[in-house]
Amino acid sequence: MELKILGNTLKEIWPMLIIFLVVIASIRFTSIKVNNEKFLFYKEFLNIVFILYAMLLFQLLTDTELNITSGINLVPFTEIMRYEVGTQAFKMNVIGNILIFIPFGYFVSSYVKASKINHILFVSALTSFTVEFIQHYIGRSFDIDDIILNVLGSIIGFLLYIALNAIEKHLPRFFRSTTFYNIVCIVMLLVFVVYFTRLIGLGWF
Repeated sequence: MELKILGNTLKEIWPMLIIFLVVIASIRFTSIKVNNEKFLFYKEFLNIVFILYAMLLFQLLTDTELNITSGINLVPFTEIMRYEVGTQAFKMNVIGNILIFIPFGYFVSSYVKASKINHILFVSALTSFTVEFIQHYIGRSFDIDDIILNVLGSIIGFLLYIALNAIEKHLPRFFRSTTFYNIVCIVMLLVFVVYFTRLIGLGWF
Protein backbone atom coordinates (compact mmCIF):
# COMPACT_ATOMS: atom_id res chain seq x y z
CA MET A 1 0.00 0.00 0.00
CA GLU A 2 2.77 2.46 0.96
CA LEU A 3 4.67 1.76 -2.28
CA LYS A 4 1.45 2.29 -4.25
CA ILE A 5 0.92 5.67 -2.60
CA LEU A 6 4.52 6.67 -3.31
CA GLY A 7 4.13 5.52 -6.90
CA ASN A 8 0.97 7.56 -7.35
CA THR A 9 2.67 10.60 -5.84
CA LEU A 10 5.59 10.20 -8.23
CA LYS A 11 3.20 9.98 -11.17
CA GLU A 12 1.54 13.22 -10.09
CA ILE A 13 4.70 15.32 -9.81
CA TRP A 14 6.98 13.77 -12.45
CA PRO A 15 6.81 16.74 -14.90
CA MET A 16 7.84 19.22 -12.20
CA LEU A 17 10.36 16.71 -10.89
CA ILE A 18 12.16 16.31 -14.22
CA ILE A 19 12.33 20.07 -14.85
CA PHE A 20 13.57 20.74 -11.33
CA LEU A 21 16.22 18.01 -11.44
CA VAL A 22 17.51 19.13 -14.86
CA VAL A 23 17.84 22.72 -13.62
CA ILE A 24 19.58 21.68 -10.38
CA ALA A 25 21.89 19.22 -12.14
CA SER A 26 22.88 21.69 -14.85
CA ILE A 27 23.64 24.40 -12.29
CA ARG A 28 25.67 21.98 -10.20
CA PHE A 29 27.69 20.63 -13.13
CA THR A 30 28.35 24.16 -14.37
CA SER A 31 29.56 25.11 -10.90
CA ILE A 32 31.93 22.12 -10.87
CA LYS A 33 33.38 23.08 -14.25
CA VAL A 34 33.70 26.82 -13.55
CA ASN A 35 35.29 26.31 -10.14
CA ASN A 36 37.43 23.33 -11.20
CA GLU A 37 35.96 21.13 -8.48
CA LYS A 38 36.57 17.40 -8.42
CA PHE A 39 33.58 15.50 -9.84
CA LEU A 40 32.51 12.50 -7.77
CA PHE A 41 29.55 10.80 -9.43
CA TYR A 42 28.30 9.00 -6.34
CA LYS A 43 28.22 12.17 -4.24
CA GLU A 44 26.39 14.16 -6.90
CA PHE A 45 24.00 11.25 -7.43
CA LEU A 46 23.20 11.01 -3.72
CA ASN A 47 22.55 14.75 -3.61
CA ILE A 48 20.04 14.33 -6.44
CA VAL A 49 18.48 11.36 -4.64
CA PHE A 50 17.97 13.51 -1.55
CA ILE A 51 16.28 16.21 -3.62
CA LEU A 52 14.00 13.59 -5.18
CA TYR A 53 13.23 12.11 -1.77
CA ALA A 54 12.50 15.55 -0.25
CA MET A 55 10.11 16.49 -3.04
CA LEU A 56 8.25 13.19 -2.79
CA LEU A 57 8.15 13.40 1.01
CA PHE A 58 6.67 16.86 1.23
CA GLN A 59 4.27 16.26 -1.67
CA LEU A 60 3.03 13.18 0.18
CA LEU A 61 2.76 14.98 3.52
CA THR A 62 0.82 17.91 2.08
CA ASP A 63 -1.49 15.94 -0.21
CA THR A 64 -5.01 16.75 0.98
CA GLU A 65 -6.43 13.80 -0.97
CA LEU A 66 -4.78 11.47 1.55
CA ASN A 67 -6.51 13.16 4.47
CA ILE A 68 -8.48 10.83 6.74
CA THR A 69 -8.59 12.94 9.90
CA SER A 70 -8.57 16.58 10.92
CA GLY A 71 -8.15 18.52 14.15
CA ILE A 72 -5.43 18.88 16.77
CA ASN A 73 -3.90 16.29 19.09
CA LEU A 74 -1.45 17.66 21.65
CA VAL A 75 -1.47 14.63 23.97
CA PRO A 76 1.48 12.31 23.24
CA PHE A 77 0.72 8.67 22.32
CA THR A 78 -3.06 9.23 22.13
CA GLU A 79 -3.28 8.40 18.43
CA ILE A 80 -0.51 5.81 18.51
CA MET A 81 -2.33 3.76 21.12
CA ARG A 82 -5.58 4.01 19.17
CA TYR A 83 -4.35 1.71 16.41
CA GLU A 84 -4.26 -2.03 16.89
CA VAL A 85 -0.84 -3.50 16.14
CA GLY A 86 -0.76 -5.27 12.79
CA THR A 87 -3.74 -3.53 11.25
CA GLN A 88 -3.53 -1.51 8.03
CA ALA A 89 -4.20 1.67 10.01
CA PHE A 90 -1.27 0.88 12.33
CA LYS A 91 1.05 0.25 9.37
CA MET A 92 0.02 3.46 7.62
CA ASN A 93 -0.10 5.82 10.59
CA VAL A 94 2.57 4.43 12.92
CA ILE A 95 5.05 2.38 10.88
CA GLY A 96 4.58 4.64 7.86
CA ASN A 97 5.38 7.82 9.80
CA ILE A 98 8.58 6.21 11.08
CA LEU A 99 9.72 4.80 7.74
CA ILE A 100 9.30 7.96 5.68
CA PHE A 101 11.68 9.89 7.95
CA ILE A 102 14.45 7.27 8.13
CA PRO A 103 16.04 8.54 4.87
CA PHE A 104 15.69 12.10 6.21
CA GLY A 105 17.67 11.21 9.32
CA TYR A 106 20.30 9.42 7.25
CA PHE A 107 20.78 12.21 4.71
CA VAL A 108 20.87 14.96 7.34
CA SER A 109 23.36 12.98 9.43
CA SER A 110 25.53 12.42 6.37
CA TYR A 111 25.39 16.09 5.38
CA VAL A 112 26.31 17.47 8.81
CA LYS A 113 28.58 14.50 9.61
CA ALA A 114 26.61 13.90 12.79
CA SER A 115 28.22 11.99 15.62
CA LYS A 116 25.52 12.52 18.27
CA ILE A 117 21.74 12.16 18.17
CA ASN A 118 21.20 15.78 19.17
CA HIS A 119 22.92 16.79 15.92
CA ILE A 120 19.80 15.80 13.99
CA LEU A 121 17.07 16.13 16.64
CA PHE A 122 16.52 19.86 16.13
CA VAL A 123 16.33 19.61 12.33
CA SER A 124 13.97 16.61 12.35
CA ALA A 125 11.73 18.02 15.10
CA LEU A 126 11.50 21.44 13.43
CA THR A 127 10.82 19.89 10.03
CA SER A 128 8.11 17.59 11.35
CA PHE A 129 6.53 20.38 13.42
CA THR A 130 6.42 22.62 10.36
CA VAL A 131 4.76 19.86 8.31
CA GLU A 132 2.14 19.27 11.02
CA PHE A 133 1.52 23.01 11.35
CA ILE A 134 0.95 23.37 7.61
CA GLN A 135 -1.22 20.26 7.51
CA HIS A 136 -3.58 21.80 10.05
CA TYR A 137 -4.18 24.76 7.74
CA ILE A 138 -4.79 22.70 4.59
CA GLY A 139 -7.51 20.50 6.05
CA ARG A 140 -5.40 17.81 7.63
CA SER A 141 -4.55 17.31 11.30
CA PHE A 142 -1.85 18.53 13.67
CA ASP A 143 -0.77 15.46 15.63
CA ILE A 144 2.01 15.46 18.21
CA ASP A 145 2.25 11.70 17.74
CA ASP A 146 3.25 12.18 14.11
CA ILE A 147 6.09 14.45 15.25
CA ILE A 148 7.23 11.82 17.76
CA LEU A 149 7.16 9.09 15.11
CA ASN A 150 8.91 11.24 12.50
CA VAL A 151 11.69 12.12 14.95
CA LEU A 152 12.00 8.44 15.85
CA GLY A 153 12.41 7.66 12.16
CA SER A 154 15.12 10.32 11.91
CA ILE A 155 16.93 8.81 14.90
CA ILE A 156 16.85 5.39 13.20
CA GLY A 157 18.29 7.07 10.09
CA PHE A 158 21.05 8.56 12.23
CA LEU A 159 21.83 5.16 13.78
CA LEU A 160 21.89 3.63 10.29
CA TYR A 161 24.41 6.30 9.22
CA ILE A 162 26.61 5.56 12.26
CA ALA A 163 26.36 1.79 11.71
CA LEU A 164 27.24 1.98 8.02
CA ASN A 165 30.21 4.23 8.76
CA ALA A 166 31.44 1.76 11.38
CA ILE A 167 31.04 -1.18 8.98
CA GLU A 168 32.75 0.70 6.16
CA LYS A 169 35.96 1.02 8.18
CA HIS A 170 36.29 -2.78 8.29
CA LEU A 171 35.56 -3.46 4.63
CA PRO A 172 38.25 -4.34 2.06
CA ARG A 173 39.77 -1.32 0.34
CA PHE A 174 37.86 -1.86 -2.93
CA PHE A 175 34.50 -1.66 -1.16
CA ARG A 176 35.55 1.70 0.28
CA SER A 177 36.72 3.07 -3.04
CA THR A 178 35.14 5.73 -5.23
CA THR A 179 34.91 3.17 -8.04
CA PHE A 180 32.76 0.82 -5.98
CA TYR A 181 30.47 3.65 -4.83
CA ASN A 182 30.10 4.84 -8.42
CA ILE A 183 29.18 1.33 -9.60
CA VAL A 184 26.53 0.97 -6.88
CA CYS A 185 25.03 4.37 -7.72
CA ILE A 186 24.99 3.62 -11.47
CA VAL A 187 23.10 0.38 -10.79
CA MET A 188 20.65 2.30 -8.56
CA LEU A 189 20.19 4.88 -11.31
CA LEU A 190 19.46 2.24 -13.95
CA VAL A 191 16.93 0.50 -11.70
CA PHE A 192 15.19 3.81 -11.01
CA VAL A 193 15.10 4.76 -14.70
CA VAL A 194 13.47 1.43 -15.59
CA TYR A 195 10.95 1.77 -12.75
CA PHE A 196 10.22 5.43 -13.55
CA THR A 197 9.67 4.93 -17.30
CA ARG A 198 7.31 2.05 -16.62
CA LEU A 199 5.48 4.03 -13.96
CA ILE A 200 4.69 6.99 -16.21
CA GLY A 201 4.04 4.79 -19.24
CA LEU A 202 6.89 5.83 -21.52
CA GLY A 203 7.50 2.18 -22.41
CA TRP A 204 11.21 2.51 -23.09
CA PHE A 205 11.97 -0.77 -21.34
